[in-house]
Amino acid sequence: MPPLAELMRRLAPSLAPVSRTERLRATFGALLGIAITGFASSALVGGGAANLPLLIAPMGASAVLLFAVPSSPLAQPWSLIGGNIVAAVIGVTAAKFVPDLFLAAALGVSGAIAVMLALRCVHPPSGAVALTAVVGGPAISQLGYQFVLWPVLANSVLLLASAVAYNNLTGRTYPHRSVATSAPRENEPPESVRLGFSSEDIDAALAEHDVLLDVDRGDLEMILRRAEVRALRRRSGELTCADVMTRDVIGVSPETPLLEALDIVRRHHVKALPVTDDNARVIGILTQTDLLDKVAWGPKGPRLSLTQRMRLTAQNGTAPGSVVREVMTSPAKTARPETPLADLVRLMTSAALHHLPVVDRHSQLIGIVTQTDLIAALLLSRTRRSDQAAA
Repeated sequence: MPPLAELMRRLAPSLAPVSRTERLRATFGALLGIAITGFASSALVGGGAANLPLLIAPMGASAVLLFAVPSSPLAQPWSLIGGNIVAAVIGVTAAKFVPDLFLAAALGVSGAIAVMLALRCVHPPSGAVALTAVVGGPAISQLGYQFVLWPVLANSVLLLASAVAYNNLTGRTYPHRSVATSAPRENEPPESVRLGFSSEDIDAALAEHDVLLDVDRGDLEMILRRAEVRALRRRSGELTCADVMTRDVIGVSPETPLLEALDIVRRHHVKALPVTDDNARVIGILTQTDLLDKVAWGPKGPRLSLTQRMRLTAQNGTAPGSVVREVMTSPAKTARPETPLADLVRLMTSAALHHLPVVDRHSQLIGIVTQTDLIAALLLSRTRRSDQAAA
């Protein structure tokens, strides 16, 4: 590559691809946000304060973040409000007590960065807020600390309100909520049994990198896990659920007595029984966990545990009869025969499933996939690739 081309490649940022729709959404959002902030500020001040600044330049940079990259940690409400207030206070203070203009400007911006990092409210346009407090001219200087409330806080609140309304109306959740960092679901498997890396691995890698990244930590984890699944799909080739499922599957009806269901589990050496209705449609699944946690086993046979009996009585208004319907897990997650192997792995690991019924387009039972089936298929796929590489 020629030296000039190599230099341009290094200087140009490597941005993720953005659709035309997203570009238009961000552009129109900034237009509305700045317009609303300006007109609302003018209406609030009225005609009695002609020399009072209505809209400061740093709001343009804030609009870029709030409307073009609303998922950025630098664009969140605390970053915007906290960063701008901190920067305004430090900038005004530097302007008041440091006679030299350029030294005051340097101290204002650097001090704002230090405090924003400490308070976790980093917002790049806030550096311009601190600079404006120092070099903004007589109209800004005369305001003193009033500059913090007007126009900085007022502009920030108006722009934030515009961003919250516009982003959510156009399909962008704001304030941003990361999927990967949301509360774990009940029975979600520990990270030690999931595929690939753990959250602790990501935290350790970020600590080693030791650079402030303009990406939400949870979003980063979600992207990496999606890449992991895509890599698994590529490595597993064309394998689907139909290639690995057990077709000779035994099901039970919801009215099957628990003692009979236990006998089926023992005789056939299985750990889960799909529960089907009269049309063979899957309505639930009975697992060993259901039989152990929800059933009390005594000399006279199985009976529902006290907790389960009270819950069912409260729900149905009648005494339970110790049948499968009362202890099965319902609704049951299912897969289709054409489901790729990688999607099966993701589904079963994310929901801590050891068994997954397979149904046709009519939701009728045609097979079941177990963790053992998945492991065997993955090992076979890897062996085939190794043989092909050696050939």
